Amino acid sequence: MKITVIGAGHVGATAAQRIAEKELANEVVLVDVVEGLPQGKGLDMYESAPIEGFDAKVIGTNSYEQTKNSDIILITAGIARKPGMSRDDLQATNANIVKTVTEQSVAQSPRAIIIVVSNPLDVMTYVAKKVSGFERHRVLGMAGVLDSARFRTFIAMELNVSVEDVTAFVLGGHGDSMVPLPRYSTVAGIPLPDLMDKATIDRLVKRTRDGGIEIVNYLKTGSAYYAPSSAAVEMIESIVRDKRRILPCAAWLEGEYGLKDVYCGVPVKLSSRGMEEIIQIKLTPEEQAALNKSAEDVRVNIAKLSL
Repeated sequence: MKITVIGAGHVGATAAQRIAEKELANEVVLVDVVEGLPQGKGLDMYESAPIEGFDAKVIGTNSYEQTKNSDIILITAGIARKPGMSRDDLQATNANIVKTVTEQSVAQSPRAIIIVVSNPLDVMTYVAKKVSGFERHRVLGMAGVLDSARFRTFIAMELNVSVEDVTAFVLGGHGDSMVPLPRYSTVAGIPLPDLMDKATIDRLVKRTRDGGIEIVNYLKTGSAYYAPSSAAVEMIESIVRDKRRILPCAAWLEGEYGLKDVYCGVPVKLSSRGMEEIIQIKLTPEEQAALNKSAEDVRVNIAKLSL
């Protein structure tokens, strides 16, 4: 197994480290345009191997030749948000970056599965699919896993319980119109509405929607990377180990949930082929309307692209 991580910034480097430590690949290739950055970080990671006890080889490079025959390509390249910026503000710049890195990486690895982390997530995943020409089961976006993790964290904090007992589902686009589903969120199997009132749930839902910008406002000069990298690696692990986990991912819809020709966060079964299946759950009219709006926001931004 060979995994390429494109972008040696905080998200990419942290993801590469997690992949190596979990030994999800024999070889992890870290790619970046900045001379010396991936080489230095890659060597530093590899030198931690004797201490952490992993045998995965970590290689840093500015060239895509060393990514040849990768099984999975994780795209994290792009500029990060700063205070006052929305994910959509990044679109034009990051679309060009994602287009370029996709072209170069798929030329070397035409059978790979692509996972996109770059923002705005759903639109950048569309860029990767459009440019690569890959089937939809091989191009996915990481969003719902992260948003669900944030929701789970806030629920655990509110109830003062272990995060291990909290499950949560967040669907829709990775942005202000994401759709947390309290009905499908539980604590030790107990539905969330049985444990807290609507006002509390609404407050936690809002904090989940604002989860990214909350961290950006704290950091001032960057955005989140510990949780995003963990979320991406959780998807990768399900694919590498053929675990068939059901995780909320940005997937290209072809009629599921009444939506077509758009990337949107939905429950996906992840296996060694990538997207094994889209799981369709029953939504209330209000939840379906929110999902439709979220998908429409993505569609509007896709229409702004010039590929």
